[in-house]
Amino acid sequence: MKHIFVVEDHNSIRESVVQYLELYGYKVSQFTMLNEVTATMGHTVPDLLIQDVMLPDGDGFAFVKQIRTQYSFPVIFMTARGTESDRILGFEIGGDDYIVKPFSPKELVLRVNAIFRRMDSSTHDREKHQSYWRIGDSILLYDEYSHILKLNGTEISLTTAEWRIMSHLVGSAGNLVTRTQILESCFEYSFESYDRVVDTHIKNIRKKLNPRGSDWIETIRGYGYRFAGEQMQGPSL
Repeated sequence: MKHIFVVEDHNSIRESVVQYLELYGYKVSQFTMLNEVTATMGHTVPDLLIQDVMLPDGDGFAFVKQIRTQYSFPVIFMTARGTESDRILGFEIGGDDYIVKPFSPKELVLRVNAIFRRMDSSTHDREKHQSYWRIGDSILLYDEYSHILKLNGTEISLTTAEWRIMSHLVGSAGNLVTRTQILESCFEYSFESYDRVVDTHIKNIRKKLNPRGSDWIETIRGYGYRFAGEQMQGPSL
């Protein structure tokens, strides 16, 4: 049973969300304060976090930015802050999805289901899903089955959304992938034409692939992106 943390100080919203999640078979822990979540994470780590932004004891954006240094579980922001700049900020600091109040609890559950479906989709053996790629003297190990990405032997931690995008790009290596294709294939719904969501995730992935992030993932101006690594016979990294 997947365990979800819901952090929301508005009682009716929190109770409605928790009710729907439990109806769909999820185990849910609910919180109204960030310090409660921090204390609980000391002994229990969730499979997914649904995070409000404006809370009595702090800012949800700052909280997620902080925990991203330790945890890679998916995060859905659930907030009344619906401007484009707020959405982009949410994704820049490691959010996997962003839903604006007011919303349908059923829609939120569908988004949760989509994230878990993507996380559980690897069912084949490891060999078929492990590949090695080269650009110059840089070597990238991509292991879809184990969700491992290593650059020159150093493991790179990706968020759930970043991993889905990276998998899609590697699976289409050498070919143009449009922003729309990434949105539809990696998130299973439209971000209301927020193509910048894709750009934000790509920027974060490139930063983690430094110093040659833009070489690994090329920008095809006006269209989208292309994974430019050259597949090779894998050494032992």
